[in-house]
Amino acid sequence: MKSRNSGKVSAKWLPIFSLCFFFLGMLLTNRSLDKTISMLRLELAGSRSSQEMGKPDGSSVISASSHDSPPRKKAFIVIGINTAFSSRKRRDSVRQTWMPQGEKLLQLEQEKGIIIRFMIGHSATANSILDRAIDAEDAQHKDFLRLFVLRLGSIVVLEEHVEGYHELSAKTKIFFSSAVAKWDADFYVKVDDDVHVNLGMLAVTLARHRSKPRVYIGCMKSGPVLSQKNVKYHEPEYWKFGEEGTKYFRHATGQIYAISKDLATYISINQAILHKYANEDVSLGSWFIGLEVEHIDDRNMCCGTPPDCEWKAQAGNVCVASFDWSCSGICKSVEKIKSVHERCGEGDAAVWSALI
Repeated sequence: MKSRNSGKVSAKWLPIFSLCFFFLGMLLTNRSLDKTISMLRLELAGSRSSQEMGKPDGSSVISASSHDSPPRKKAFIVIGINTAFSSRKRRDSVRQTWMPQGEKLLQLEQEKGIIIRFMIGHSATANSILDRAIDAEDAQHKDFLRLFVLRLGSIVVLEEHVEGYHELSAKTKIFFSSAVAKWDADFYVKVDDDVHVNLGMLAVTLARHRSKPRVYIGCMKSGPVLSQKNVKYHEPEYWKFGEEGTKYFRHATGQIYAISKDLATYISINQAILHKYANEDVSLGSWFIGLEVEHIDDRNMCCGTPPDCEWKAQAGNVCVASFDWSCSGICKSVEKIKSVHERCGEGDAAVWSALI
């Protein structure tokens, strides 16, 4: 004969089961919240919501429940050209050489999936003459990506990124976050506005690494950590890298580099806790140190200006990018980049015939 209590749970176990269900509920709730926050970062980092409300300080407030952001556009490569308010002549020299314009720029996006934008933030003064000049230039060329900082709390706030030389590390984080929010690309590239690029060669180079989930491509270097004050590239946190005279870990030089989708997404999701060192290229390299990332040292991404890149082109080894190491870019690029383009360029048809 079965006991009358068979199949019933003893009263002493009820508190234990209750606690278990409570903690399980908390775990699932936290995971859901983390996922929601991550999605908000990806969806809202690059653009203003239709529900934003303007604020006098230049920031915007967005309802956290808004999901009206347009879907991300699929792309092969998103190229952000780092530029400054004072660099109008540099931008025009890039437009006149390796960067397509007008209908050709749109055609490049539609047919090859290659997006090119000058990336720039805002001035410290809202709606200043500097900002209005960029707005006018963008209305003419339609080739800018204006950068905003996404902050999450009880409400989502988009704040204008303020331009500044000492803000390059922050600008890099914000560019990748903004680009990931706007475009679903295989690769994201950062390049300076005083560097010459062969788009076809860049596309072919990146296409070879398309199957790799976490790849970091550029000219890898390991320069000295400079502890002396008042010198260029001084590192205030030099003590973190070991004894005096030590070198940095391997990282891509800042003139041009490319990262895959997974790495750009990682930066976007974790931007609030990624540490910024004094030098932008060091900061980027540091964010990948503890990850399973394949570093690819491609010296075709850091050719010298003529005669170096010219000799290589004549030998059939066209460079991805060319600049002068001594100037961290093309020396006097406004005057010189046209000559570099003529002597080292792959030809305007190369990008259209590239097999990617």
